[in-house]
Amino acid sequence: DERAEKVGYKIREAVMEKVPYVVVVGEKDMNDKTVTVRKRRCEEQEAMSIEKFIERLNKEIDEKDPDVPKLGE
Repeated sequence: DERAEKVGYKIREAVMEKVPYVVVVGEKDMNDKTVTVRKRRCEEQEAMSIEKFIERLNKEIDEKDPDVPKLGE
Protein backbone atom coordinates (compact mmCIF):
# COMPACT_ATOMS: atom_id res chain seq x y z
CA ASP A 1 0.00 0.00 0.00
CA GLU A 2 1.94 3.00 -1.23
CA ARG A 3 -0.61 5.65 -0.27
CA ALA A 4 0.65 8.71 1.59
CA GLU A 5 -1.25 7.64 4.73
CA LYS A 6 0.49 6.87 8.03
CA VAL A 7 1.38 3.23 8.67
CA GLY A 8 -0.84 3.06 11.75
CA TYR A 9 -3.83 4.20 9.70
CA LYS A 10 -3.15 1.54 7.06
CA ILE A 11 -2.86 -1.15 9.74
CA ARG A 12 -6.15 -0.08 11.34
CA GLU A 13 -7.82 -0.19 7.92
CA ALA A 14 -6.53 -3.73 7.32
CA VAL A 15 -7.76 -4.83 10.75
CA MET A 16 -11.22 -3.38 10.05
CA GLU A 17 -11.29 -5.18 6.67
CA LYS A 18 -10.35 -8.43 8.45
CA VAL A 19 -7.22 -8.98 6.37
CA PRO A 20 -5.66 -12.31 7.53
CA TYR A 21 -2.10 -10.99 7.63
CA VAL A 22 -0.65 -7.51 7.76
CA VAL A 23 2.93 -7.51 6.53
CA VAL A 24 4.99 -4.39 7.12
CA VAL A 25 8.35 -3.85 5.47
CA GLY A 26 10.18 -0.90 6.95
CA GLU A 27 13.69 0.34 6.37
CA LYS A 28 15.14 -1.98 9.04
CA ASP A 29 13.26 -4.92 7.50
CA MET A 30 14.66 -4.10 4.07
CA ASN A 31 18.20 -3.98 5.45
CA ASP A 32 17.72 -7.25 7.40
CA LYS A 33 15.75 -8.94 4.58
CA THR A 34 12.86 -9.60 6.97
CA VAL A 35 9.17 -8.76 7.21
CA THR A 36 7.14 -7.83 10.27
CA VAL A 37 3.95 -9.90 10.37
CA ARG A 38 0.77 -9.38 12.37
CA LYS A 39 -1.80 -12.17 12.11
CA ARG A 40 -5.51 -11.32 12.35
CA ARG A 41 -6.95 -11.49 15.88
CA CYS A 42 -3.42 -11.46 17.31
CA GLU A 43 -1.91 -8.31 18.77
CA GLU A 44 1.64 -9.63 18.68
CA GLN A 45 3.92 -8.84 15.79
CA GLU A 46 6.74 -11.07 14.67
CA ALA A 47 9.75 -10.27 12.53
CA MET A 48 10.89 -13.14 10.34
CA SER A 49 12.70 -13.85 7.12
CA ILE A 50 10.68 -13.72 3.94
CA GLU A 51 11.46 -17.40 3.41
CA LYS A 52 10.09 -18.33 6.85
CA PHE A 53 6.90 -16.35 6.20
CA ILE A 54 6.36 -18.08 2.84
CA GLU A 55 7.03 -21.44 4.53
CA ARG A 56 4.42 -20.63 7.20
CA LEU A 57 1.85 -19.62 4.58
CA ASN A 58 2.48 -22.77 2.55
CA LYS A 59 2.02 -24.90 5.67
CA GLU A 60 -1.31 -23.21 6.44
CA ILE A 61 -2.44 -23.62 2.83
CA ASP A 62 -1.47 -27.29 2.87
CA GLU A 63 -3.37 -27.90 6.12
CA LYS A 64 -6.54 -26.33 4.68
CA ASP A 65 -6.38 -27.71 1.12
CA PRO A 66 -3.42 -29.83 -0.03
CA ASP A 67 -4.42 -29.38 -3.71
CA VAL A 68 -3.86 -25.60 -3.74
CA PRO A 69 -0.54 -24.64 -5.43
CA LYS A 70 2.13 -23.45 -2.99
CA LEU A 71 3.67 -19.98 -3.01
CA GLY A 72 6.97 -19.84 -4.87
CA GLU A 73 6.23 -22.91 -7.01
